[in-house]
Amino acid sequence: MAKAPRTGPYICGIDAALDVVSGKWKGLILWELDAHGVRRFAELRRGLPGVSEKMLTQHLREMEEDGLVHREVYAEVPPRVEYSLTESGHALNQALAPLGAWGTERMRREGFTTVDMPQTSHG
Repeated sequence: MAKAPRTGPYICGIDAALDVVSGKWKGLILWELDAHGVRRFAELRRGLPGVSEKMLTQHLREMEEDGLVHREVYAEVPPRVEYSLTESGHALNQALAPLGAWGTERMRREGFTTVDMPQTSHG
């Protein structure tokens, strides 16, 4: 079961921000949804190599509770569920852009490798 979102008290703004992005996959979920707009669960899973179904489900639930992700369920057979970023999710993704630039520079400077992604997923 997803943990209840924290509501403080927080020490500072960084503490409050990191509370909603803590977890290995949340930043990547934000990135994937920002890049593609709307994704179904299986598309998200393919776009995040190494994430388990359980962990993706848990993070999506937490992000929905935190107001970052919108989950739309369509009354179809079989049911179709789509995920997208809320306005708050887009704002958080923009706020993380400088952190991403810092990480890219660190990878370049230290010679770290990146995961090869299929062109269909991020190209």
